[in-house]
Amino acid sequence: MRIVITGCKGQLGQALEHTLAKEQPIGLDLPEWDMTDPVCVQTVVGFQPDVVIHAAAMTNVDACERDPEAAFRVNVLGTHHVALACGQSGAAMVHISTNEVFDGTLGRPYYEWDTPGPKSVYARSKAAAEFYVRTLLNHFYIVRTAWLYARGGINFVTKISAAADRLGTLRVVTDEVSSPTYAPDLAQAIARLIPTGHYGIYHFTNSGSCSRYDWACEILRLTGRSHVPVEPITTDQWPRPAPPPLYAPLVNFSGAALGITLRPWQEGLQEYFAGDSA
Repeated sequence: MRIVITGCKGQLGQALEHTLAKEQPIGLDLPEWDMTDPVCVQTVVGFQPDVVIHAAAMTNVDACERDPEAAFRVNVLGTHHVALACGQSGAAMVHISTNEVFDGTLGRPYYEWDTPGPKSVYARSKAAAEFYVRTLLNHFYIVRTAWLYARGGINFVTKISAAADRLGTLRVVTDEVSSPTYAPDLAQAIARLIPTGHYGIYHFTNSGSCSRYDWACEILRLTGRSHVPVEPITTDQWPRPAPPPLYAPLVNFSGAALGITLRPWQEGLQEYFAGDSA
């Protein structure tokens, strides 16, 4: 199977390359490959892929809010180009999306068929990207995930650890709830999904959910920083350019029906720190 991975330098891209190493995937990323340039379509087609895993995106949520044009150019136009390439080459597309396409007001975790209601610029750009994938292709997997982290990346885990050392005390929100997802676990789930041919929308996060506050406390515990005080606050006490969905855990209904599940988020976090003094 010939596999192309966009965004191969990112947290998920690197995890996918490792997980799918036997397939010798072709990795694409900036600066050599720019998905906002229409030329990128023929580049992908030239590889004659069977599957394109589209992990490339502008994921800095607050940066998207400050520069909507850039967010839509990368996340929407770029995805449009990749979808066109998949259509021209006959490849299936795996599009990585986000729990942020939901507004977080439903009061329960979200199923694959729940109606999106994106609030931020980032969320709207990802919802629009999903629209292009669904409109242009028949053979696609849309994989929504949340709170992704991996070794070597800049993420909530590294930021909490660094802030604890720098400040000696933390303030973390309690009313934003979702599911931390360890990128290698997500990559393994995607690798299992691709051969099924069961196209559609999937929710893949590590199982269980927690608040940002709970996650931070677990990070501190696992890294020997339990002595660092953590003040629980609410999102109105920590204003951000982009409003996050407050309660947006995802239900893995469709993937579980195929036998694809992810372990509890606590176990993924433990593996992240295994043998590490971060």
